[in-house]
Amino acid sequence: MKILHIDSSILGDASVSRQLSKAIVNQLQAKNTAAQVDYLDLAEQTIPHLTAEILMGQNAEQSALGEQILQQYLDADVVVVGAAMYNFGLPSTLKAWIDRISVAGRTFKYTENGPVGLAGDKKVYIASSRGGVYGEQSPVDFQEAFLKTVFNFTGVSDIEVVRAEGVSMSDIKDQAITTALDQIAKI
Repeated sequence: MKILHIDSSILGDASVSRQLSKAIVNQLQAKNTAAQVDYLDLAEQTIPHLTAEILMGQNAEQSALGEQILQQYLDADVVVVGAAMYNFGLPSTLKAWIDRISVAGRTFKYTENGPVGLAGDKKVYIASSRGGVYGEQSPVDFQEAFLKTVFNFTGVSDIEVVRAEGVSMSDIKDQAITTALDQIAKI
């Protein structure tokens, strides 16, 4: 099993999404000792945001980076994404990664019946953390809903969200993390 572990929080050791994504990877490794983990820390190894030059393949260095990121995604059997909610969305570094895996002809194709994902047959875990409490059907959730849409668009439908909400609220933070970790223990 190949696991692609992605963290995107800028908070380092203080990050709840990093704590949860690491717990998910540890749980997966405990169940499959032969699992290989490829780790990508988007706060440390930043991916430049998409530009016309990058999109048109006019920068050899960025084209090579894009191919490496894309192949990493395609090769993974399991993808674990640590995603903190920033201003109702996801970190811009995670969006830059998404722009590199959303490639026509590689992870999706357009047909007369609409787009078809090509990167299916993998499992995705989203380790989501939110400073406030929004709920699963929140009208201001542009984090989890967006990630689910992206992965579905590339053909991945087996998506599980592990969420810790209220992590900026001292009275519920510990319980939110405990609840999320309990969910991870059942993976």
